[in-house]
Amino acid sequence: MADHPLPVPGSENPEKLTGLKKGKIKKVAAGIPAVVSSFEKIVEEAGLQRGMKALFHLNKKGGFDCPSCAWPDPDDERSGIAEYCENGARAVAEEATTKKLTTEFFSQHSVLELAKLSDYEIGGKGRVAQPMFLPAGGTHYQPISWNAAFAKIGVELNRLASPDEAVFYTSGRTSNEAAFLYQLFVREFGTNNLPDCSNMCHESSGVALGESLGIGKGSVTLNDFYEAEVIMILGQNPGTNHPRMLTALQKAKANGATIISINPLPETGLMGFNNPQLVTGVLGINPALTDIFLQVKINGDMALLKAIALLLVREEEHNPGNVFDQYFIQKNTEGYTAFIEHIKTFNDEELAKTCGVPLPLIQETARVLARKSKIIACWAMGLTQHKNAVDTIKEVVNLLLLKGSIGKPGAGTCPVRGHSNVQGDRTMGIFERPSEKFLHAIERNFHFSPPKKHGYDVVECIKAMHEGKAKVFIAMGGNFLSATPDTHFTAEALSKCKLTVHVSTKLNRSHLVHGEEAMILPCLGRSDMDMRDGENRFVSCENSMGVVQLSKGVLPPVSEHLLSEPEIVCRLASATLGRRSQINWELYSEDYDVIRADIERTIPGFDRYNERVRQQGGFYLPNCNREGTFDNDIQKARFNVAPLQIAQLAEDELMMMTIRSHDQFNTTIYGLNDRYRGIYNERRVILMNEKDITKRNLKNGDLVDLHNHFDGVARVARKFIVVEYPIPETCAATYFPETNVLVPINSVADKSNTPTSKQVVLTLTRHAP
Repeated sequence: MADHPLPVPGSENPEKLTGLKKGKIKKVAAGIPAVVSSFEKIVEEAGLQRGMKALFHLNKKGGFDCPSCAWPDPDDERSGIAEYCENGARAVAEEATTKKLTTEFFSQHSVLELAKLSDYEIGGKGRVAQPMFLPAGGTHYQPISWNAAFAKIGVELNRLASPDEAVFYTSGRTSNEAAFLYQLFVREFGTNNLPDCSNMCHESSGVALGESLGIGKGSVTLNDFYEAEVIMILGQNPGTNHPRMLTALQKAKANGATIISINPLPETGLMGFNNPQLVTGVLGINPALTDIFLQVKINGDMALLKAIALLLVREEEHNPGNVFDQYFIQKNTEGYTAFIEHIKTFNDEELAKTCGVPLPLIQETARVLARKSKIIACWAMGLTQHKNAVDTIKEVVNLLLLKGSIGKPGAGTCPVRGHSNVQGDRTMGIFERPSEKFLHAIERNFHFSPPKKHGYDVVECIKAMHEGKAKVFIAMGGNFLSATPDTHFTAEALSKCKLTVHVSTKLNRSHLVHGEEAMILPCLGRSDMDMRDGENRFVSCENSMGVVQLSKGVLPPVSEHLLSEPEIVCRLASATLGRRSQINWELYSEDYDVIRADIERTIPGFDRYNERVRQQGGFYLPNCNREGTFDNDIQKARFNVAPLQIAQLAEDELMMMTIRSHDQFNTTIYGLNDRYRGIYNERRVILMNEKDITKRNLKNGDLVDLHNHFDGVARVARKFIVVEYPIPETCAATYFPETNVLVPINSVADKSNTPTSKQVVLTLTRHAP
């Protein structure tokens, strides 16, 4: 059996324990503990005055957009107390910190020394205060001027044999303006190698929705939640990952909605929520949220959805026209008959056994859905990061189509995005497979012929770097190494590059596992003022529900050497393309209104962009599903017929999913506690069912090594603490990025190529001291 080559030094978090402390699993999210946690973090990092100024303007109209998740702000009045959640406050605290890394810091700490720290320790060092360069053979980053940095990158890009030897990654934090300029520069340079974080999260959603409904975005608005009769939440943990969603769910429940939660873990935020802005929340009065909890096995969602559909089909046959919206189906869909015939081939008892949910609970769910038509389905990574993710999401769509729950108030699709502008980046053209229509608009407006050949997505670019086909890697934000699968393989890929460049606010592991040469280009954050000629400039973002609004920072930057992302892109483009460019990059750098005017000319839906984005609350982009139409070749929604894929496990195997802790957003680790799950001061844990622990002659607190052998490659994550937890048998959960080393580079979702981080087959061995 083959092994990966030796790990790149510092590619993983260190195999050290910090001292697990176990508490009770919380039954209710938020409340006073969340307020206290937010306040402590902001004061610790930014100080009282600076920190409170940032929080006061966070998510307010005319303020700055939260750098955390993409949950939308209310269209009407926003809270005068706090229009943010605990994680949003911590994200701002990290960005607004007064700690900064100067030349002195980097001269005192070698790259190898820093790489031996955990991601939590690395991220806590502070903001990078000036451009830094690591020369070939160097041990320490050293200062470099902005001009020299751009010139160096331009030389390396221009000496490549082909533009396709460069990779340009984008994080979901990047603004609309920066993202549009970035893709414009990359395409004028001559490649579509534009992988982004969508490739690792909601790519499966985009593919499934695009093929089924004609648009790769969700269809609902925040107001739809308040009109919904049923809200289904699948594979999502809003209490930790999208806490402001809890307020919308609470309001929906007060209006009479039934909330159905589907998840392998009984996540605290799904079960109950104390809204700290309400007296009832402070007092802990009536915090319940979920009405029906379906504790599905990992990757059991497809079987569960088919079981629900089967029960609804039977009820429709008994009461024709009273369960399904036959008028909607006949007018707006294609493939209904084939889907019904397919569903009727299944057995409800066998489906219940496969998904792990008792049949009576599935029957109760079907009875609720049979009587309702205003249904919203929400989902996140728990659905998107499986081999059959695209078909599973299409199964969700099938259910909504049966009920006519698309294009009406209180109903529709809601893929809940992670990073704050990940949807906006895709709208701006950050995509390795651009449409012909988009490329034609680029050519028409900017007078160059953009490349037609599809570029690399995340998994493909990692393989290309590993094979030597890609030699320069540039990342616009993000922590690429800690976010991607198969850590050792990805680290090797990065280390084979001639040059790696990261536009960042803070230090992260990707700066420490580098190419032959490396560069860190420090940029302004969302909360930072972007001053030019006495004017504080703004950028814009698109949230999960298609609202575009401005974001204007309010804090003086911690260093005078920081540049905005748009200015970094413009100067990089000028240094690389020089006189052969057809674009006035200097004008873009000086005036963001010019950028927005060109976005308006290029991308549908941005009419009067500069005018409308200045309106309080911004504006909605067009959405065909929201308007009851389907933008595809048949102008109808498609039912999908998919086989039931059942992962077969050997007697000694477990199915593992990677998860976040509560003190975490994406790869940013705020602390070592997972308060809601009762886990404190430790991240190297594996959550297991009591019977699986006993079966392996283990006990709570034992140390184990985790193994994956996909494709005959031995992968191991060492020194994890066994924690008994209410998770289904044969299932397990661990935090990422610590176990990304176990996610195989070649295990991906069909069609979307998303890594299967929620479907990792494990075996365990006792850890040898």
